[in-house]
Amino acid sequence: MQIRLAVISNAGGSGKTTLSVHLAHALAKRKYNVALFDLDPQGSLTLFCGLNQPEPEHTLAAVLKENFDGNWPLTPCWSEHTDKVVICQGGMVLTQTADELVLHKRGAYLLGDRLTDYPLEHDLMIFDCPATLGPLPLMALAASTHIIIPVQLEPKSIQGAAHLLEWYYYHCKHLRLKPTPEILGFVPNQYDARRAAHRQMLAALPSQLEQMNIHAFSEIRDSAEFVNASGQGLPLAIHRPSHQAKDDFKEIASKLATLIGSKSKESVKV
Repeated sequence: MQIRLAVISNAGGSGKTTLSVHLAHALAKRKYNVALFDLDPQGSLTLFCGLNQPEPEHTLAAVLKENFDGNWPLTPCWSEHTDKVVICQGGMVLTQTADELVLHKRGAYLLGDRLTDYPLEHDLMIFDCPATLGPLPLMALAASTHIIIPVQLEPKSIQGAAHLLEWYYYHCKHLRLKPTPEILGFVPNQYDARRAAHRQMLAALPSQLEQMNIHAFSEIRDSAEFVNASGQGLPLAIHRPSHQAKDDFKEIASKLATLIGSKSKESVKV
């Protein structure tokens, strides 16, 4: 049993890849094995993990081809610092893949099918999705046990998240996903305490989400060091170990560790 977490937002710049990278590293520090999956044609995870652009046959696109033989194209991340994280890279080839998924009879289920037919043993899988609600995020949703939604504390981003929830509820029912992927929570991202609008929206968010039985995690601060770290292809905890912002992910990491532990206990009982 494993946790499969889709990081989904229909707004660009909401911090999906930053969240994915830092959660992967945080769980690796806790000795869990993590696999990152880049479902974004922009290939942001390749940059954030300090890797070279892959050939198409070494990307997620190859996994979704009919002739896939179970040889997952996984590349180690930050291998000088950990042996617990690998990535299945994305790239522009996924643009064509998205078009093909629309026509495929099991397009929405294809990633889940691959993971069933050719299982990976990682404790945590993180699906970093593009900033759309198209075929690739839909495929991630169908393959997930949980989703997490990063939002900026801006009216446009909050409104977009409301549309995302409508999309989530509709497709969980339409695809007949059982069990339904659980919404782990919303993550307020790029929070600037100097901005009154940010403070007001952050204060209002938990009560708004509570009405839908959705958790609001503690905020991730806005810091130029996240940009500097990603430019070096590293999580902040490696790039600047003393920087306080690296601890902003602890609450979510602890939640994931608890879920992994619960799943492990369930599998032992079975």
